[in-house]
Amino acid sequence: MLTSSKCMEPVIAYRGSRFTVEFAIRIDGSVPGLEFFNQLQERWQARLLVLFKLLGDTGRINNKEQFRKFSGEFFEFKAFQNRMPCYYRPDKRVVITHGFIKKKEGAAPKVESERAETIQKEYEGRISSSDWGRR
Repeated sequence: MLTSSKCMEPVIAYRGSRFTVEFAIRIDGSVPGLEFFNQLQERWQARLLVLFKLLGDTGRINNKEQFRKFSGEFFEFKAFQNRMPCYYRPDKRVVITHGFIKKKEGAAPKVESERAETIQKEYEGRISSSDWGRR
């Protein structure tokens, strides 16, 4: 289980040689991606951690069943029905916005892509107004 305190410091899921995978922090200090991750069964956490490590160390995940375009500039980590949208930052960070369970075939609900965009805007606003985003 990963942990965080409600603060301004980045919440790192994995630090690799190519990318650092981290969780977005909302304006209220909550970390939706980490909260979702922590409520998953251990086997799904382990599968997602393998994906975080693979992307962090190699810079890519070739299996589209495990990582693919989500919407707009967002991608998603996938472990069966568990989805974690993320986006790339120019400073070699991949930021996970939140998580959700997708139960049906087809595209993810529009509300999930809108939620990812909202969380991204909040997080980028926090980074630009603080000095920890300049690391």
